[in-house]
Parts: sequence; C-alpha cells; structure tokens
Amino acid sequence: MSFISSFKSFYGVSAPSEVTVPVEKQEKMFRRLGFQSFLAGTIGYSLYYVCRTTLNVVKKPILDNGILDATQLGLIGSTLLFAYAIGKFVNGFLADHSNIKRFMATGLLVSAVANLIMGILGFASVAIPTMAFFILFAIMWGINGWSQSMGSPSAIIALSRWYPLDKRGTYYGFFSLSHNLGEFLSFLFVGLVVSTFGWQWGFLGSSIAGALGVVVIIFLLHDNPQSKGLPAVEDMAHEEKTDEDVSTGELQKQVLKTPAVWILAAASAFMYIARYAINGWGVLFLQESKGFSLAEATSIISINALLGIFGTVLSGWFSDVVFKGDRYKPAFIFGALNSVSLVLFLFGGNAAWINILAMVLFGISIGVLICFLGGLMAVDIVPRKATGAALGVVGCASYIAAGIQDVASGWLIDNNTQILADGSKVYDFAPVAVFWVAASVISFLLPLLNSRKKNATK
Repeated sequence: MSFISSFKSFYGVSAPSEVTVPVEKQEKMFRRLGFQSFLAGTIGYSLYYVCRTTLNVVKKPILDNGILDATQLGLIGSTLLFAYAIGKFVNGFLADHSNIKRFMATGLLVSAVANLIMGILGFASVAIPTMAFFILFAIMWGINGWSQSMGSPSAIIALSRWYPLDKRGTYYGFFSLSHNLGEFLSFLFVGLVVSTFGWQWGFLGSSIAGALGVVVIIFLLHDNPQSKGLPAVEDMAHEEKTDEDVSTGELQKQVLKTPAVWILAAASAFMYIARYAINGWGVLFLQESKGFSLAEATSIISINALLGIFGTVLSGWFSDVVFKGDRYKPAFIFGALNSVSLVLFLFGGNAAWINILAMVLFGISIGVLICFLGGLMAVDIVPRKATGAALGVVGCASYIAAGIQDVASGWLIDNNTQILADGSKVYDFAPVAVFWVAASVISFLLPLLNSRKKNATK
C-alpha cells in the first residue's frame, strides 16, 4: 500500500463495525458514547484555545524588552488568523470525510509542538537577530494557525454524528463554552505562568496543556455510531432522511451556492473583528491606556471569557426552547448588547468596576454570538453531511477578518503613538476603538437579511 493510500486509510471515516450492538443495549450505549464524544470535543477544543491565545498574554513583555514592536506583533498574530482562515475552509471540507478522532488529535499535537518551539525560540532571542526572530515566530505561529483549524470542525461534526436535530442546538451551546473556557484558562493560567516565570514559559505551559488535550481526545472521542456497531443518529432519532442518496461532495457544493450561508459568514467576520480585538489587544489597552498592571489586566479580560461560558451554555438551550429554534431574535438582542459593552469598555473610564462590568456584558454577549453567528445558524440551514463545509465557509470568513483586524489594529496603534523626550511611549487607542465598535454594529445588523427571507417563506 502506498503512503498516500495509507494516509487516506488512517484519516478516513471509520468503517461500520462487523459486530452489531443488541437492540436492547443500543440506546444506553448511544447515550454513553455520545456524551463521551461531546465531553472530549469540549475539553479538547478548550485546550486548543490555550495553545492559540498565548501570544495575546505575552505582548507587553515582548514590547517592553524591545524584541518586537506592535506592528510586528500584529503581523505575527495575523499569520495564525490567516492560516486558520484558510485552514478552516480546507479542513472543514476534509473533516466531513475524516476520522474525527485522529483528525482532531493530530491538529492539537502539532499546535502543542509549535508552542513548545516558540518557547525555546524565546529563550534564544538574545542570540537571534530581530528580523530572523520575527520571521521564525511568524512561521511557527502560522503553522499553529493551520493546525488549530482542525479542531472546531471535528468537534462539531462529532455533535452532528451523535446528536439528533432536536437536541443539537442545546449541545452545540454547551460545546461552544470551550471557546470561553479555553480563553479563561489561557488568560489566568498562562498569565500566571508569565508573571511568575517569564513570557517564554507561557508558550511552554500552553504546550503542556495541548498535550493533555491530545490524551483526552484519543481516549474519549468516537468517530461515528456505526463504527461502534450502532445505527446512525438519524435512525436512532427516527429522523426523515432527505439527502441519503446525495453524495457528501454534492451537498458541499450546494453549501457554496447558498447565499444565506455567505451572509452569516460575513456577519461572523465582523463579530470576530470585535472579539479578537479585545482578546488580542485588550490586555495591552488596559495596561497602556488605563494604567492596570499585567495581573490586573489579564484578570479583567479573563472575566469576559468566564462569563462567556454562561452566555454560550444558555444560548443553544433558550433558542431551542424559548424561541422554538429561532436564532435570529436572540442574535440581534445580544449583538446590540455586545456593541454597548464595547463602548463602555473603550470609552467608559478607568474605574475597575466599569471595566469589569463591560467585560461581563461583553463575555455574555460574545458567548451567544460565537454559538449563533460562529456556526450554529449556518449548520441549521445545511444538510448534516455538509456540516464541515458550512463551518468552513463561516470560519474562513471569520478568521480572515480577524487577521485583517490584527494587522489593521497594530498599524492604527503604532501610527497613533507619541514618543516622548525620555523615550517612553503614549498610545492613543481612540482610532482603533472606533474601528472595533463599527465592526460590532455591522455584525448584528447583517443577519436581518436572512431573517426577512426566512419569515417571507413561512
């Protein structure tokens, strides 16, 4: 067997088991393995996030040591986001055809190794020319971005393969807390490591977290019910099969031709500009513009990730139960709240309680929006076998926008910075703040285009 054939066989969807589980045991086993897969996807993807957000915590020590400037950090940050954007599209399509356990574990393993190498590069920075260090950091962070894109499609496809339609919104909401849990762990855990041992150790700590996630995925994530001798989820839930005879490839092509998916992708893109603005630059903003220490700044920013768990967990449930499956009304409400919280954070003053309140509101609202705009609303309107394709389109647009944000934000910050006579710098965040708020407003207005079309067809 050739290498390519072996590669395809290793990463291909698991074949149905030759041994069938007795009917009387199917339901119990289905629930157990489904919950294990949900748990592995949630925990595993939260540790993906720890490996993704390390750079956001270490920006100030890197700036203070004169190793890199804000523009260079913005460019490095964008390499992850651009690689992630392209990877989301490619790997979203590939994941529909893949063994998701192996696919997801591979991505996190590569991400952990990339963080390990960056930590080692950090210790060697004094012996590496600035430009060479910048290029090496950008390359490794870009590799990290590509491997990161293998996580979300795998975890969400697991939900699609193991959970029926009437429960998918609820479990998708619970899964989406992994974004916030990962960010919370990153800001607190990595922030503590950096404050105690130095910025290089932040990358090493993230690498260890990633390795733990690989172990969880290997032992708890299951590719599909059929590989365990169980019926497909459609048969277990007695769902109507409307696309059984259509190939996955054809269904993926239909996704690309669906305007509603592209509208949601654009909305998610603008939402990700605001989201990554706070996650990527919020710590620096609090330090430079409002005078908080690194420990204080990371603690305040981590609040948004912690409260995001609350918003995300409830989002799928109350849209399924309270709004009867309608995602558009809650997306508009929490989109508006997100914009209000940004204005409060950026223009509301230096008092600690104001910034904490802003992050509480931002966290709750962004948690809901990550669930809705970041995937669930697109998944709702496409066939189950094309779940990865829909996520690929939305994810590609989202992270291209996030990457553009990182470059544009770094440029706006650098070009509105005054250097005083003693060599110190004074940052003016007003221009970049307007950019972030405008993106947030656009993000919750765009889905109204789909809402009108939906209502018109009822």
